[in-house]
Amino acid sequence: MSELKGRNFLTLMDFTPDEIRHFLDLAAKFKSLKKEGKVHDGLKGKNVALIFEKTSTRTRCAFEVAAHDLGMHATYLDNSGSQLGKKESVEDTASVLGRMFDGIEYRGFGQERVEKIAEYSGVPTWNGLTDEYHPTQILADMLTIREHLKDEKGKKLVYMGDARFNMGNSLMVGCSKLGLHFVACAPSKYFPNKELTEKCRKWAEENGGSITHTEDISEALKDADVIYTDVWVSMGEPVEVWEERIRDLSPYKVTMDKMKAAKDTAIFMHCLPAYHDHETEIGKEMGERFGLKDMEVTDEVFSKYRTVLFDEAENRMHTIKAVMAATLGFEG
Repeated sequence: MSELKGRNFLTLMDFTPDEIRHFLDLAAKFKSLKKEGKVHDGLKGKNVALIFEKTSTRTRCAFEVAAHDLGMHATYLDNSGSQLGKKESVEDTASVLGRMFDGIEYRGFGQERVEKIAEYSGVPTWNGLTDEYHPTQILADMLTIREHLKDEKGKKLVYMGDARFNMGNSLMVGCSKLGLHFVACAPSKYFPNKELTEKCRKWAEENGGSITHTEDISEALKDADVIYTDVWVSMGEPVEVWEERIRDLSPYKVTMDKMKAAKDTAIFMHCLPAYHDHETEIGKEMGERFGLKDMEVTDEVFSKYRTVLFDEAENRMHTIKAVMAATLGFEG
C-alpha cells in the first residue's frame, strides 16, 4: 500500500480501518515467510534508531529482530546512550538522528515527545509506547485474535482494570476502527477519558462496533470473546499507588470463574509482563506486603491461556516488522 510509505506510526487514530487491516495482512505474510525460512531483507542498507527511555523486553527484541530480518541495522539508544531532553532538546536530537537514520522508534513518556521526534526528524517515526498510546501492541493483539478466533470484526473484547492509560486507550481506538465491541470494566474512575471515548464511539458506529464502560462485571463478561487485562500499576508510577489500586481493582482480577462467564470459546490476553505469581521481584514484594498470591490475573488462568499469551508476544515482532516495512516502502 503505497499510501503508507513515509508515514509516521504514532497512534492508530491516524489510520483508516483498511490501512490497519493492511498492516495485519502484511504481518501475517511476514510471519509465514519467517516460519518457512524465506529471506525477506528488502530494506538492506537502511538504518534505524531505537530510542528507549523506558526499558522493555518484547518491544526492544521485536524491533531489533524485525529490523535485522528486513536487512536493516538497528542502533539502540537508552538513557545512557542519548542526551534526549537532557543536554540536548528533543527537537535538536530528532534533527540530528533524522540526518543519520531512515526511521526512528521511540518508547518512553509523554506522547508529545514522539510527536516532536516525528516532526523534527523528517523520517518515519514509530511509537513503541508512550504514557497515552501503545499502537504496536494493538496490532499484535488483533493479529492474535485473528489467529485464534478467525476474525476480529464483531468480537467483544472486555478490558478488566485501569483503562485510563496507554493500553485502555489504544485497545479502545483499535476496536473502534476495526469494528469490535470494546468494554472497559472497572470502577468508574478508571474509565478512559470522555473526549477520546466520544471519538471512538463515532468510529465504532461507522465500523459496526460499540464502546461500553461499566462497573458491572457479570454484564461485561456476558458473550465476551476476549478478556484482556494489564498490570495495575504502570512503569514510572510511585509504589504508593499499589494499595489504592489493589483495593479498587481486586474485584476485577481475571479468574477462572470470570473466564467461565464469557463464551466457551473466549480467550484471555495480556500485553505482559504479568503478575500472576511471585516469580518477579515486584510481584513477590507486593504479594507479600498485601497477602496476595497474584495480582491482575490468577496463575491458573495465565497457565491455561499460555499459548495465546505467547503467540501475542511473538506477534509483536511480526506486526512491528510490517509497520517498519510499509512505512519504509517494502511490501515483501
